[in-house]
Amino acid sequence: MSSVSRSSSRGGVNVEWSTRENKLFEEALAYYGEGTPDRWLKVSRAMGGTKTADEVRRHYENLEHDVKLIESGRVPYPNYNTQGAWN
Repeated sequence: MSSVSRSSSRGGVNVEWSTRENKLFEEALAYYGEGTPDRWLKVSRAMGGTKTADEVRRHYENLEHDVKLIESGRVPYPNYNTQGAWN
């Protein structure tokens, strides 16, 4: 069973990202840090081209926006049930 996340629908675009795509995205972001020339194109290619450079950039901006909302206190931290998860 594949897990899917959705990027925010700001701008009228609602793009689904699989768990695998998110993992590849995270790994590529770690490799291609801020200031990397053509960063979004390189991240897109590292993901196997399943998303365009523009989709990758928008996904990053949406996640960055979400983190800022959480950090500002405008959105509560998720309340995960972690009872016994690390035992």
